[in-house]
Amino acid sequence: MKNGLKLLLVTLPIILLGVAVVALVLVYRPAPERNKLAERATAVRVVIARSQAVAPLATGFGIVHPARTYEAIAQVGGTAEYVNPALQKGAILPAGSVLLRLAQADFNLAIAQIQANIRAAEAKLAELSVSRENLSSALAIEKETLALKTADLERAETLFAGGTVSQSSRDTAQAAHLAQRQKVLSVESSLALLPTQHAVQAEQIAVYQVNLDTARLNLERTQLSLPFAARVASVSVEVGQFVRAGQTAALLDGIEAAEIDAQVSVAELRTLVQSTQPDTQAFALDPSAMTEVMRGLGLTAKVRLRLGSEFLQWPATVDRISDTIDQKTGTLGMIVRVDTPYTSAEPGSRPPLTKGMFVEVAMTAPPVEGVVVPRSALRNEQLMLADADDRLQLVNVSTRFVQGEIAVISDGLQPGERVIVSAPSPVMAGMLLAVTEDAALMAHLATTGDME
Repeated sequence: MKNGLKLLLVTLPIILLGVAVVALVLVYRPAPERNKLAERATAVRVVIARSQAVAPLATGFGIVHPARTYEAIAQVGGTAEYVNPALQKGAILPAGSVLLRLAQADFNLAIAQIQANIRAAEAKLAELSVSRENLSSALAIEKETLALKTADLERAETLFAGGTVSQSSRDTAQAAHLAQRQKVLSVESSLALLPTQHAVQAEQIAVYQVNLDTARLNLERTQLSLPFAARVASVSVEVGQFVRAGQTAALLDGIEAAEIDAQVSVAELRTLVQSTQPDTQAFALDPSAMTEVMRGLGLTAKVRLRLGSEFLQWPATVDRISDTIDQKTGTLGMIVRVDTPYTSAEPGSRPPLTKGMFVEVAMTAPPVEGVVVPRSALRNEQLMLADADDRLQLVNVSTRFVQGEIAVISDGLQPGERVIVSAPSPVMAGMLLAVTEDAALMAHLATTGDME
């Protein structure tokens, strides 16, 4: 009974008092403050679109080769009498240098023999001229004698007809006449053969003269001289060595010009052509046609050699296009020519452009005007822009060409518009943006027109 009374008189009033206090707090507490829903801006980076000139560029790599080479091949055989002491691998020889001279004794003897044959033939020709004069005189005498024999025969015939002389006398006169006619015919035949003999002898002299010219030419061929300034690549002859006709004595590389067969992507070449000539519908793969197209683009080229952290450059010209496409890499050879491979060399700091160097070739067309944006900002021929109200807009654009990290826009984007370069997620047209200009990227884009 005491516990129940205690619960009724003490605990229950305390519980009721607590409930009353809680109720009063809930009734008189101020209502919670309500926050209004606000649109949240998405942070993005933008660049200001600017119009600038960009030079279309195509790059490739290749190995340096001399534009001209000289293979010193012996045209005649003989013993090497003289070899240029400077004819050593790596040496540079000026134009006109004598590389090799063969012994000339045999060739001089051949010339002397032919000259003797010519003199003998000329003497024979002179003999024929004298024979003509002698035979002409002899023919005149024989004809006079024939006239006398003819007169004797006529008298004998007359007397025989008159019965004055015998048959034998007439036959004797007739035989003498026939014998004289034979002599006249013999002299006339000898005279008739003289023009033929003269012609044969003249032709023989002409043959000897050709042999003499050949012998003299062979004598000249005993000496090999360098037609242009060149660097020795290899030597395979020594003094006293017998050199066979057709044997290569030395190989030399010209130093006046160098060529590089740079392997360039066909896609880059196509971009180079179409960026300069937008109306071009097709890219001809015929080497001769492509060469004419490339020459009409006004291309300039530079050859670059990397030495550690430094790049050396040589001006070059686009000369022609190689004849085939590399099936493994899908690249096409563009042959460029450097006219100063050695003259621009500086001892200790700038080496010459020599055979075997692996270099980069950069070919540029005349600059093209367009609005430049980062390549990463272009998605499916669309750009995201921040409008004047800092809201996102999606615009379709036409691309002139894409090169490296940039895209050159020809239509759909005006200079001064803000191009979004950081992709918001999700992308919704009209969404509010918190715009920040990317000054570093803008400075980088400003230098893209100079692709050196």
